[in-house]
This record gives sequence, C-alpha cells and structure tokens, in this order.
Amino acid sequence: QVQLVESGGGLVQAGGSLRLSCAASGRTLSRYAMGWFRLAPGKEREFVASITWSGGSTDYADSAKGRFTISRNNAKNTVYLQMDSLKPEDTAVYFCAARIETQSVYDYWGQGTRVTVSS
Repeated sequence: QVQLVESGGGLVQAGGSLRLSCAASGRTLSRYAMGWFRLAPGKEREFVASITWSGGSTDYADSAKGRFTISRNNAKNTVYLQMDSLKPEDTAVYFCAARIETQSVYDYWGQGTRVTVSS
C-alpha cells in the first residue's frame, strides 16, 4: 500500500498563506497522479487541484484558480499545495490522494490536515 501523510495545516487570517505538504511512503514504485481535496463541515467533498506524475499537467477547481498552486518533488515523494489569499470559505480538512496515472479513481488517501481561516 501507499501511505500518504499531510502536514502544514493550521490557523491563518483571511488574506494569509499556507503551504500544505503530502509525503508518500510504502509501495511507491508506481507512477501516481496526485490530487488535493477538501471537506468542510456539512458539505460534500470538493476537488481542489491535481497534478500528473511528471508535473507537466495541472488542473484546478474554479475556486482555487489564481490562488492555489499544486507542485511535486518526486525525488522526495512529496506533493505540495501553496495556498495564497486565503478566504474563510477555504476552511476545511484538506486531503491528499493518489491514483495510478492510467486509472481514473484515486485509490489512496491521507488522513487530512485541518485548515482554518479566520476573518
């Protein structure tokens, strides 16, 4: 199995920034596309951003475009989510996920890291 551990969450004021990290361990021999999702209280899970194994292609939710940046360092088995201009509506638990690049389903998920944005 692939294990994913998120870090970097915390409390920040509106307009501030946070950088989330996702470290992968375990069975990491395959090429994985990576994604970030978030879950706010009382709401459904929301896609935030994704990146291919090579880092050559990225996708963002409309709510994240222009404010968030996803990147990865495969030598360190780590994926990042840089979040700028944070808004209170960004408050959620953020999850890192991995899928085999040839598949359409994310098979592995981290336990999440909590982000709270105060106004």
